[in-house]
Amino acid sequence: MGEELTQFNHHKFFDELSGLIDQSKQKLTFAANSTLTLLFWNLGKRINEEVLHNNRAEYGKRILEVISVQLENKYGRNFNEKNIRRMVRFSQDFSDVNILPTLSAKLSWSHFIELFPLKSKEAKLYYANKAAEEVWGIRELRNQMARKSFERNEIANTQMSTFKPDLLNTFKDPYILDFLNLKNTYLEQDLERAILQELETFILELGKGFAFMERQKRMIIDGDDFYLDLLFYNRKLKRLVAIELKLGKFEAAHKGQMELYLKWLSKYEKTEGEKEPIGLILCAESNKEQIELLELHKDGIMVAEYWTEMPSKLELQQKLHQLLTEAKERIARNTLNV
Repeated sequence: MGEELTQFNHHKFFDELSGLIDQSKQKLTFAANSTLTLLFWNLGKRINEEVLHNNRAEYGKRILEVISVQLENKYGRNFNEKNIRRMVRFSQDFSDVNILPTLSAKLSWSHFIELFPLKSKEAKLYYANKAAEEVWGIRELRNQMARKSFERNEIANTQMSTFKPDLLNTFKDPYILDFLNLKNTYLEQDLERAILQELETFILELGKGFAFMERQKRMIIDGDDFYLDLLFYNRKLKRLVAIELKLGKFEAAHKGQMELYLKWLSKYEKTEGEKEPIGLILCAESNKEQIELLELHKDGIMVAEYWTEMPSKLELQQKLHQLLTEAKERIARNTLNV
């Protein structure tokens, strides 16, 4: 009996049992959160349609006040008037019942509360989907909203929307690399080295699905050596992603360089089942007209600026608004010229 006890790994067995219990408790928590969130949506929908009549009935607002007091007295603070109004807003902002089960299974009610102040429904859906897909906590959701991830994604989408719809919501423009803590004067290798040192944060800025593969990827073409700065793989897209870092403005010659790298990767690195490699050229400053004329998006090449400093909240908002306006104007001009 003593020998059997000695052979039995008590600590390992205890850890395995603890793991089962913790997993079950986590599933119960997720299930409870999902059920509560769906309840809030259904309550909001009923009140909006049957009491407020989609905000068309003034008397409905008085009825809401009475109902909220009754619900709070019976069920507690979760059902006070402020939260009831949130539920109504919730049912209005996320009216597509088909996406609700997926979102409610992965996001808490607190996630949705963070999204209500946003003016655009598109922005709310973007952040909700990203938070669910990339498993953002409340802190990371706030961080992404503060860094205007939606607006930067919209700007990038204007390059890809026509010819590469499958690449929508893959890139941002600009990328904010303030976490690299680079000084005013730095070299290209300093930028690359800083990215590798903060790789986890850099991948978070890129988005879920990116996996680092190699730095200074060597390619031998006609006996000459070529080196790609960074090579990633995107599991979601099933594509190799080549990233080139440029300290100055975008130049037309960068297109030919990236095209060469992508052709080489397609011939020698792409495996069965993968799609064609794509490229991301990160520049300190982009030349919008050159990028437009070169039509890089047709070859699966994205050009984006990178900022090494985070602007003030107002400056960031103004800059991104200007960039998005200019991008939409270019699309409108191109549409007229077709």
